[in-house]
Amino acid sequence: MAGIEPRDYQPRPDLLHERVILVTGASDGIGRAAALSFAAHGATVVLLGRSARKLERVHDEIRTAGHPQPAIAVLDLAKAQGPAYFDLAEQVAGTWGRLDGLLHNAALLGERSPIEQHDVGTWQQVLHVNLSAAFILTQVLLPQLRRSTDASILFTSSGVGRRGKAYWGAYAVSKFGVEGLAQVLAEETRDNTRIRVNCLNPGGTRTAMRRKAYPGESPDARPEPSAIMPAYLYLMGPDSRGVTGGSFDCQA
Repeated sequence: MAGIEPRDYQPRPDLLHERVILVTGASDGIGRAAALSFAAHGATVVLLGRSARKLERVHDEIRTAGHPQPAIAVLDLAKAQGPAYFDLAEQVAGTWGRLDGLLHNAALLGERSPIEQHDVGTWQQVLHVNLSAAFILTQVLLPQLRRSTDASILFTSSGVGRRGKAYWGAYAVSKFGVEGLAQVLAEETRDNTRIRVNCLNPGGTRTAMRRKAYPGESPDARPEPSAIMPAYLYLMGPDSRGVTGGSFDCQA
């Protein structure tokens, strides 16, 4: 189904049957919606986030709906050191022996201010969580992704990561970096693995980050995260085999 517009995709109910997919930032917003959607289509979801309490709520939602048993991985990407990443990789290897999908969703907005006035500490934290942590997590999980017969890595991009906008500071720069990381990795895995790598821009969505970025905007003006899941399902599922190195939009 190469060439399809991801946002127009219509997934079948068992699209992700028996796949193991890790979702970062799975406790809220788009990450939660993706975890629920992946589970509803048959995946075993590894819920990664920094709040065990919030992750447990998502876990219970999935189980109550009768979907496959998810797993919880508590990891604060702003503070985690090397051993925590390797422990996670060992958990995946020991439990499932492979990983079929990785959605990088966790991100910080930071502050919207001119570069001249941007706080250096905030800059470093945003770049770390949004870009460096995604790189580290991908690196340690690549051996498990290579063991899959059909693996997908999906990075979350942004419109300001393709065309810079004033006052978006570290967030915009981090998303430019995410686009570059995805392109490099796609080229490195294109011909010698069964891994595909793509970016997906969710667009304006009804989330806490959107409210923080646009406090004067009416929440009803933007779709719920659940409404943009077709693109996530397409790029995470087998119908996107052969699609790699792309950057797509969830909304027109």
